[in-house]
Amino acid sequence: MNYEDAIVALADPTRRTIIDKLRGGGLPVGAIAEGLPVSRPAVSQHLRVLSDAGLLHVTPKGNKRLYSIAPEGVDSLRRYLDSLWDDALAAFARAAEDQAKGKTDE
Repeated sequence: MNYEDAIVALADPTRRTIIDKLRGGGLPVGAIAEGLPVSRPAVSQHLRVLSDAGLLHVTPKGNKRLYSIAPEGVDSLRRYLDSLWDDALAAFARAAEDQAKGKTDE
């Protein structure tokens, strides 16, 4: 998947909470649903969106499924954000150089 899918998936606060819960390792849907203000079927739908976006691995374990963060999906998002950061730093450097030379936007 690509970073656009990850951004869309993470736009929902419930999905971000799910990702935060999974930062410590894989969990079954019941453990993920604990404390969330949505039903367990809704949690399953959110997990599907995150999985389809490439952000989660689903591992069958007996009659349960364990959900964990997919490093390769997060890496795609991280690379995109790194490129934004690089662009921002380059713009800052250009602005600092222009200011040092006495240039202004006025």
